[in-house]
Amino acid sequence: MVNDLDKQVVAKAQAWLDGNYDEATKQEVRLLMQNNPNELVESFYKDLEFGTGGLRGIMGVGTNRMNIYTVGAATQGLANYLKQNFAGEQIKVAISHDSRNNSRMFAERVADIFASNGFTVYLFDALRPTPELSFAIRELGCQSGVMVTASHNPKEYNGYKAYWNDGSQVTSPHDVNIIDEVQKVTMEQVLTGKNPENIHILGEEFDKKYLAAIKELSLSPESVAKYNDMKIVYTPLHGAGVKLVPMSLRNYGFNNIICVDEQMVLDGNFPTVASPNPEERKTMAMAIERAEKEGADFAMATDPDADRLGVALRTAKGDYVLLNGNQTLVLLMCYQLTRWAELGKITGKEFVVKTIVTSMMPDAVAEHFGVKCYNCLTGFKYIAKIIREQEGKTKYIGGGEESFGYLPGDFVRDKDGVAAITLVAEAAAWARDTMGITLYEWLQQLYVKYGFFREGLVNVVRKGKDGAAEIQQMMVDYRANPPKSLLGSPVVKILDYKTLEELNVATGERKPIEGIDEKSNVLQWLTEDGTKVSVRPSGTEPKIKFYFGVKARLESVDKFDEVLAALDKKIEDITAELNL
Repeated sequence: MVNDLDKQVVAKAQAWLDGNYDEATKQEVRLLMQNNPNELVESFYKDLEFGTGGLRGIMGVGTNRMNIYTVGAATQGLANYLKQNFAGEQIKVAISHDSRNNSRMFAERVADIFASNGFTVYLFDALRPTPELSFAIRELGCQSGVMVTASHNPKEYNGYKAYWNDGSQVTSPHDVNIIDEVQKVTMEQVLTGKNPENIHILGEEFDKKYLAAIKELSLSPESVAKYNDMKIVYTPLHGAGVKLVPMSLRNYGFNNIICVDEQMVLDGNFPTVASPNPEERKTMAMAIERAEKEGADFAMATDPDADRLGVALRTAKGDYVLLNGNQTLVLLMCYQLTRWAELGKITGKEFVVKTIVTSMMPDAVAEHFGVKCYNCLTGFKYIAKIIREQEGKTKYIGGGEESFGYLPGDFVRDKDGVAAITLVAEAAAWARDTMGITLYEWLQQLYVKYGFFREGLVNVVRKGKDGAAEIQQMMVDYRANPPKSLLGSPVVKILDYKTLEELNVATGERKPIEGIDEKSNVLQWLTEDGTKVSVRPSGTEPKIKFYFGVKARLESVDKFDEVLAALDKKIEDITAELNL
């Protein structure tokens, strides 16, 4: 019963019972009050926060849950902000969603509220990938857009990403300004049920425009023509890549696409995986099994909203290696840069982008090709920001981050799993055609050419209020007493993104960090031997992340396993030295 519950929680729950909420919601609140006081507290003890990327939370009734009411308040707040920023204009918005439970209902709720505010609304007729939503905003001249998704979170979650008029997720100052507007909204102010004629449905005809844009990225059609029967195993993990990834591959000319049938079923419960995250080998297990059975060169997957991709490549021994996000990025970037150079498309006015916690290998590759490599803060919206700032000045080729996201081409301004997977397949056909090797063999050759860069990630979890304080104290302590060396190699530079200062440890000289104009609570230590350690508290989870980058010379491919083992051991030893 509720006797000993926090009075504020009871008051907020009672307000839902007394307010203008549907009867099913009220009944659910009553059941929580009678039978599940702990869940009642979790559902009402705070309001679900609209953060810098939008909403994300467990679905259910209550102020701290994803439901039509919290989604409604967020949408009305965003609508109010759009009216302020685009006064006098006919505001247009695009809306898409993934396969998660309630995603269609939330998307239709968002569409209803925007239409009721007098906006022109473009709503996809069914689920579509996040990158196509970004493409739609740009193609249709929208001022904003919303993607209903919780990316690769567990099935209990859903979320809501807000986009700006360039097709990227909102950045400063709009992000914090939207939060302010959302916090002002009361349930009575949410407009619904008006102007249904303002809602326009997007279907297959629009898909063709997106797929045509991806086709323009093709760099080796003659290689695809020779190897169009290459076996490609793909799974959408029950998500939004289900139609468009196979369509895009066929659009390039590939005709032997083997889908994991059990995972082609759209299901927000993701019944065949513990977590729909293609970063994890167990999530990729069915695809890898199918690849083994078929003798395919690789198995690929997209997450539920098809912005991230997972790639498993077959080795010479016949087993499959799941690439980390850095390796996928390096392969795609090297393929693009190599082909751009061969086709005479590099003029010295091109650039690539990566985040500060991503591998250092793209810097070496870009330098080799005479292309500028920008580093930006973590999050794809910062990659999009650099593309926006460079528009009309220099040409974007590709960019990505270690968290399994890559964007080839600038017609989308978020991670694009559909385009990236299609280019991985084309790169495989090109490698086979021009060098007679697999993509994994080419990756090994790239390590010989540019240096063997190896990365690692350690998450230190500290839950609850005390854990959050402990994480903050760790950052304070690291700033006051940074390591002087890592495995005997002196720390020569310290980059503090909270102050935007780079410290030369030997001379004591401080200078601004180049190319970064927004602050972030991140520290980086660079050593004499080329090791890089980045420390970053997570913005959404109770953890502090340690990103490791080490490198060594790889003299020949036959030394690959030996050097790989040594680099992995080095990351382990640094982890132990830092007491993680």
